[in-house]
Amino acid sequence: MDGRTVITIGREFGSGGHEIGMKLAERLGIKCYDKELLELAAKESGLCEELFASQDEKPTNSFLYSLVMDTYSLGYSNSYVDNHKVFLAQFDAIKKLAEKESCVIVGRCADYALEDDPFAVSVFVKASIDERVKRIKSLYELNDSKAADLIQKTDKKRASYYNYYSSKKWGDAKSYDLCVDSGLVGIEGAIEVILKFIELKEKNQGIN
Repeated sequence: MDGRTVITIGREFGSGGHEIGMKLAERLGIKCYDKELLELAAKESGLCEELFASQDEKPTNSFLYSLVMDTYSLGYSNSYVDNHKVFLAQFDAIKKLAEKESCVIVGRCADYALEDDPFAVSVFVKASIDERVKRIKSLYELNDSKAADLIQKTDKKRASYYNYYSSKKWGDAKSYDLCVDSGLVGIEGAIEVILKFIELKEKNQGIN
């Protein structure tokens, strides 16, 4: 593949998006950033790394946000300020990272941060609830109901975070270049689909 290649991966919990990101990066000989992005953003921004871990992909309370915006006299809440600082620092770190190297970035609204980057390809990984329950049960040694509950809660948090900070909708096909069902094609199949998509995108852009 020519030039810089930056792949962002949004994912439903239990779809294997993180594993796909790691293996995809390995295949391409580039780095995959997930939790590592928190350390990078903390270092570049000068903010405390523990703050990033505590606010990681967590939504800002919309009522609190409205309250703060409507009544400036009350001052900013620590929760709102912390959330916003973390998001802006990550946003900045993602843009700087994509400018200097080819990489895979998992989650954290990376597709939104890089929506104007011609080298970025945004992917969303999904799977049926049955497939995801099966995966989460195996990974965390949970029963069906607890696995399903964890999936629902995690997806809700990810959607709230994404929808709050971006101008797009989490999981909506229009928000991404490519959506892949890992339950239908498997982890390796999803990697092949993404690689083929990048190859065709680069070929098409080369023609135009």
